[in-house]
Amino acid sequence: MPPSPTGSPLRARILVVDDEALCTKTVAAILRRAGYSHVEEVNDPCLAEERFREFTPDLVLLDLRMPGMDGLQVLKKLLASTPPATYLPVVMLTGDDRPEVREQALSAGARDFLGKPFDRAEVLLRIRNLLETRALHRELQAKNHELEARVLERTAELADAQLEVLERLARAAEYRDDDTGHHTQRVADLAARLAAKVDLPASDIDLIARAAPLHDVGKIGVPDSILLKRGRLTDEENRVMKRHTIIGATMLCGGHSKLVRMAETIARSHHERWNGTGYPDGMRGDAIPLCARIVSIVDFFDALTHARPYRPAVPLDMTLAEVARMRGEHFDPSLVDAFLEVGNHAALI
Repeated sequence: MPPSPTGSPLRARILVVDDEALCTKTVAAILRRAGYSHVEEVNDPCLAEERFREFTPDLVLLDLRMPGMDGLQVLKKLLASTPPATYLPVVMLTGDDRPEVREQALSAGARDFLGKPFDRAEVLLRIRNLLETRALHRELQAKNHELEARVLERTAELADAQLEVLERLARAAEYRDDDTGHHTQRVADLAARLAAKVDLPASDIDLIARAAPLHDVGKIGVPDSILLKRGRLTDEENRVMKRHTIIGATMLCGGHSKLVRMAETIARSHHERWNGTGYPDGMRGDAIPLCARIVSIVDFFDALTHARPYRPAVPLDMTLAEVARMRGEHFDPSLVDAFLEVGNHAALI
């Protein structure tokens, strides 16, 4: 397929469809003498659609009355082959000037008419006007595409900026009870490994890896007196601590990207339990989003195998045994099985 001509209207491609060869030759001669260099003639209306696809014209001159397939039938096929929102000028050629005929053609998608016999000046004037309109329409489309691209780029920049702020908040919250500041990244790495183990698509694995670090962002709203308490929490302190899931989800809510929406889901639901005894919503089994079920296991594992100000680290073998014990109780059984098969957990400690 040849490239679309650009620049001068004289370089536009024009397709002339008429069952009378004399008619197509007359129109083509008028156009070529005026400088139009890309003019194609079709005398069989049944071949018009095929030639239209090959030639991709900028304008079509189409006879209204033809045997076998009239101009309106051809017009319907041509417009069906035209991408949506494309301005394709189709000019009907006819000697019938009855208003109802013109109304029918305009309703079908024709843009203008040329009466037979042809007046050279009228032919050239109408065609030039329609080609200029098409050129303006294409220019407007190009501008719109450019603006859409800029909007998407700006939206992505804003989403990245939002995510960066939230990640910084998550790290700020993490440093309060993890002086290494590496918990969130370890959770992200292991969550991605577990997601891969259960054969999630690569795109979902990437989302989980990027969203998981925000699972505890809501801890920014938990007082140090509770977050760093060395003894057992009271019932009221537990209620405050549990609110970090709601705080985190609220901080992340309203995001438009899949990443922020997944981060919101994980922040809210990573303390739900398979048997329905978790918080904040008491969800059970498969009702708990898969991404949150994955993070739930790896967050528990990482939290136990690393020291906190209020307790020492738990040995690896004991932690894995505890994860196995909670299979079907706190954690999704199939995910526990996959987690225990992931392999070298010690590399992440």
